[in-house]
Amino acid sequence: MSRYLLWPLYWYAQGSVLMGVWVLAHECGHQSFSPYEWMNNVVGWILHSALLVPYHSWRISHGKHHNNTGSCEDDEVFTPPVKEDLMDDILLHSPFVNLAQIIIMLTLGWMPGYLLMNATGPRKYKGKNNSHFDPKSALFSPKDRLDIIWSDIGFFGALAGVVWACTQYGFCTVGKFYLLPYMVVNYHLVLITYLQHTDVFIPHFRGTEWSWLRGALCTVDRSFGWLLDHTFHHISDTHVCHHIFSKIPFYHAQEASEHIKKVLGPYYLKDDTPIWKALWRSCTLCKYVDTDKDAVFYKHRAS
Repeated sequence: MSRYLLWPLYWYAQGSVLMGVWVLAHECGHQSFSPYEWMNNVVGWILHSALLVPYHSWRISHGKHHNNTGSCEDDEVFTPPVKEDLMDDILLHSPFVNLAQIIIMLTLGWMPGYLLMNATGPRKYKGKNNSHFDPKSALFSPKDRLDIIWSDIGFFGALAGVVWACTQYGFCTVGKFYLLPYMVVNYHLVLITYLQHTDVFIPHFRGTEWSWLRGALCTVDRSFGWLLDHTFHHISDTHVCHHIFSKIPFYHAQEASEHIKKVLGPYYLKDDTPIWKALWRSCTLCKYVDTDKDAVFYKHRAS
């Protein structure tokens, strides 16, 4: 009986540690892991490929996210929907539907959702090829194509390794030691990033109301508790600092954040709401934004 209790603990612990590895690759993508671009890209490619992430594809779209954070038109991820994009209003507020949305988002939101279909991406990509795996995707320019091919080689090479391991050791064994921890990584990734950019007090902007600094300041710091904050290399509790100075290494982010808080004063966003309560609030109250204003906050009912 005890092993059935311990396995889920292992999956969560291993997935949490691997999320820390994911963050190290993220550091590489920002060129903040080492002073050498070639080393950053080699290490990032290896680490992300091992976690079934197309490194350069993600690096390029993530860079665009940092350049356009908070823009309703050009941000790359978690761009707010508008009213006409949504389902019937009765279903929209059903607790069952909200719970189902959370489960789907946390399990499938990263892969295949975002990587394959650019889920939560901007409307400008609608109807276009927006896969992170296609060198000719609308997400990339022609100069990026070789990097995308290298990303695909890393991803599909790692995937082939997983398939080979299944033939040698069995699907159940690979599932227990790799696939389920991998799902925990994806869960952490979506949960962290969703809550960094989505809440009732976080504005989004259009047109001339948007600026890079405004967007960078409209992110929020959240703590997952000291143990997970440390395991995740403080990617969540120093996120405002990261958006202002994305090349600061994670091991200086806490120190830098303390100084940034003093400078920003009331413009610094931090939320101490328990994570699951904040998730439910964001999912149930952050449904859409108005189309007739250039500075908007999320709404949940027609008004």
